[in-house]
Amino acid sequence: MKTKFILLLLGVSLQIGFTRASTDTLTNTHIKNSLILEAEIENGGILATGELKNTTFKDAYYNAFNLKVGWKMNTKSDKYFKLYNNPIYGIGFYSSTFNNDIVGSPYAIYGFVQTPFGNIDNEKWSFDYRIGLGLSGNFKPYDEDKNPLNLAIATKNNVYIDFGIRTQYRLSSKFKAGLGLAFHHFSNGALKLPNKGVNLVPVTASITYQPDGRTYKKDTTSIESYPDNIFYHINFGAGLKQVARDMDRKFLKTTLSLYASKHVSQKWRLGGGMDIFYSASGNNEEIAEDKTGKLSAKLSGGPAFYLVHVLNKDLVLNGNVGYYIHNQYFNGEIKRVFLRAGVRYYVYKNLNAGISIKAHTGKADFIEWTLGYTFNR
Repeated sequence: MKTKFILLLLGVSLQIGFTRASTDTLTNTHIKNSLILEAEIENGGILATGELKNTTFKDAYYNAFNLKVGWKMNTKSDKYFKLYNNPIYGIGFYSSTFNNDIVGSPYAIYGFVQTPFGNIDNEKWSFDYRIGLGLSGNFKPYDEDKNPLNLAIATKNNVYIDFGIRTQYRLSSKFKAGLGLAFHHFSNGALKLPNKGVNLVPVTASITYQPDGRTYKKDTTSIESYPDNIFYHINFGAGLKQVARDMDRKFLKTTLSLYASKHVSQKWRLGGGMDIFYSASGNNEEIAEDKTGKLSAKLSGGPAFYLVHVLNKDLVLNGNVGYYIHNQYFNGEIKRVFLRAGVRYYVYKNLNAGISIKAHTGKADFIEWTLGYTFNR
């Protein structure tokens, strides 16, 4: 059920590409969104030090292939497509190998947004950056008996996070060649330990095919100003966490978040609020010991800075930097500062759903499946 939900969430960009078309304001003709097909290869860039480098990734070398299907957004009904220079929304298919018997040969399916920047009107050279999120499979997970050297990750299926930046050169009206860098992160959000994660920074090379061969110029027509009102948010999140490596049981964790935010530009909102966390592991005597069942063993929280990057009127990236007024180390709250990064989609008016990863510095706490409501939107 969870897999179906996240694939639905990550497919919103694909749905937009299928359903939206627009009227060109210059020629007043009906123009559909342009299909974009892309093949990309990746090499090298395993980020590992110390024990991971000498065990899990010893003698490993990373290669991968991406196939992407996207739609260049021509619609004028949402000002954000103009602000982001007609971005590409789409879905990607990823396949990789580490050329060893420890990590496996993971694959992934993900939704992505690819945004042009720089001199958009240059006819030969172009630049873009990419943000992607999806689900991966086919890792060879840690097993005490069968695969004890994989200290990075203990699950076959994991969350896949993707960032990329590149330059492209136009070979013809329909083809472009590209070169760039990417960052990939794989994690199960402490659903099962160990979960140090897999981090990659490969070099990428791509070929892009656009069947209609259309070119795009920067739209310099005026854009309506961003709203000046304050947004109020209430969000509820839930997930599971394995607290101790020698204990297979997974415990419920929940989040209640209250924030206020305000636009500081068309693309960004800033604000703050409060996060309150509940950890069911505080009811377990093996974990909480003499604090078992006490409210202080189960509840934690504190103030949080709230950051929103608006991709379009319905799709946003959300982030937090928070500070615990009260926390419990035995629940996995190992630092005073906590972080969050995620994505939310407004499924109906002010109601949104999403997924995020809560972490303490580089160590994941748990994956939150969120449902929220925004007032005054």
